[in-house]
Amino acid sequence: MASTTHPKAPKGTIAIEEAVLDPAGVEWMDSFATLLNPSLALKKSAGTPVKDGYTPGLLDIHETRLQKMDATGVEYMLLSLTSPGPQGILDPARAHKIAYEANNWLSEQVALNPARFGGFASVSMHDAQEAANEARRAVKELGMFGVMINDFQEVPAAPECPQGKKYFDAQEYRVFWKEIAELGVPVYMHPRYPTDKDLAPGQKFGDRKHLLGAAVQFHLDLSFHVYSICSSGVFDEFPGVQFVIGHLGEGIPFNLWRADHWYNKPVKKATRPSKHDYGYYFKHNISITTSGNFSTPGLKFCVEQLGVERCLYSIDYPYDAIEEAQTWWKGVDLPEKEKDLVGRGNAIRLFKLPLDA
Repeated sequence: MASTTHPKAPKGTIAIEEAVLDPAGVEWMDSFATLLNPSLALKKSAGTPVKDGYTPGLLDIHETRLQKMDATGVEYMLLSLTSPGPQGILDPARAHKIAYEANNWLSEQVALNPARFGGFASVSMHDAQEAANEARRAVKELGMFGVMINDFQEVPAAPECPQGKKYFDAQEYRVFWKEIAELGVPVYMHPRYPTDKDLAPGQKFGDRKHLLGAAVQFHLDLSFHVYSICSSGVFDEFPGVQFVIGHLGEGIPFNLWRADHWYNKPVKKATRPSKHDYGYYFKHNISITTSGNFSTPGLKFCVEQLGVERCLYSIDYPYDAIEEAQTWWKGVDLPEKEKDLVGRGNAIRLFKLPLDA
């Protein structure tokens, strides 16, 4: 699809964890509405059609979203299919279809205004080779700048996978990480809600649904997966693979000293699968963003712990407000050079964005 001519935006922030939803995805998104807003469960159980309040913002790219970007000084957004995307789909064929169609749709939307938008590829992780193939198609043919994965892949429970979850530190996913290394694009690891099994009475979140979502459950679950991949040897085998993690690193930077302290003790060092400790990978393979965590002391701590080149700005729209994020960012008192790197320079370098540095 040919692009429409738009005036070039003044230099501003680059936001890279910004969700969208293709119209074909509204049906599967409806199934997660009661998780986003538990009060809708009563309406749904009564047979009343429900829509979560985020869907309009997810469907919109070129109207209200762009107007808010212009009004607040957001120069560019990297867009991605909202969580859980294909990772929440049990059927492999349907999950692949959702990823394939969403990638086609998103590439068409980006082509309407490539000066302001870029895209992440979606992939179904049921099959590692299929995921690798779709990542290659989306990057090489559709022009995506990275791959978005929403924590674990939900799969039908089986004796070899009784919890119905696939994690990507497993050996079967080496073919996927090899492809990512060859493509040279980052993978954004994003949280997702638990499976129905975890939500059942008596299970992990069954009687604790107040813990679900961004406040608590997201960072607890995703940090487990990130630690697992770090310690699996993936980054040793493919040192060029780059991860991005939102929400100030899902809390991991604040635990790195203790994690490394124990991971480097002889009893662990003798048996661990990885060559290095967690801190090493966070300084060589992982970047963090401010998405949905607008804490100036927290950001400064991450800059100190990881290095300014590993910290990037992000909003988490529409789950958090563009206006709130931008108002916060304008008041962040980092040195000018560091603020420019976090706000836009690091994103241009990491994702090889077609923007002036």
